[in-house]
Amino acid sequence: METVFEQFLAEAALIGKFVAALLLGGIVGWEREAQSKSAGLRTYMLITAAAAAFVLLAVELTDFFISAFSAETVTADPTRVVHAIVIGVSFIGAGAIMKNRHRNTVENLTTSAGILVMTSVGIAIALDAWFFAVAASLLLLFINRTVLNAEHHYARKRDREK
Repeated sequence: METVFEQFLAEAALIGKFVAALLLGGIVGWEREAQSKSAGLRTYMLITAAAAAFVLLAVELTDFFISAFSAETVTADPTRVVHAIVIGVSFIGAGAIMKNRHRNTVENLTTSAGILVMTSVGIAIALDAWFFAVAASLLLLFINRTVLNAEHHYARKRDREK
């Protein structure tokens, strides 16, 4: 039987992971906010934290049912939670994508992809894959800034050659 203090520590660890997901989402979201993108600080924070929370709660739920019943009677497939998260976030991402008929372009594809990447960061935090979570966040920042600058550089060069 778990003591109240042990329960408190276990829940504090869950909250710590939730806060870490908020922070990593916030770092990427801050950069997106600075670029005036449609999804910014709050969106990235909430997406990353929600992904972490769903995985954390799925693990807790599985543990709860196993302790209440028995491991033989409880069957759990944790990948189903990840599937549901990806489908839900993909729906949000699809809602962000717009076609600009005047310029004949599609907008917010990178935003949608960034949201999906940060979903994986939230899942990674919940699974204690800290190095992956931090590295993925930093790589996304790198892509958003450096690759964007390279794209603009080559677009200007291409326009001058026309």
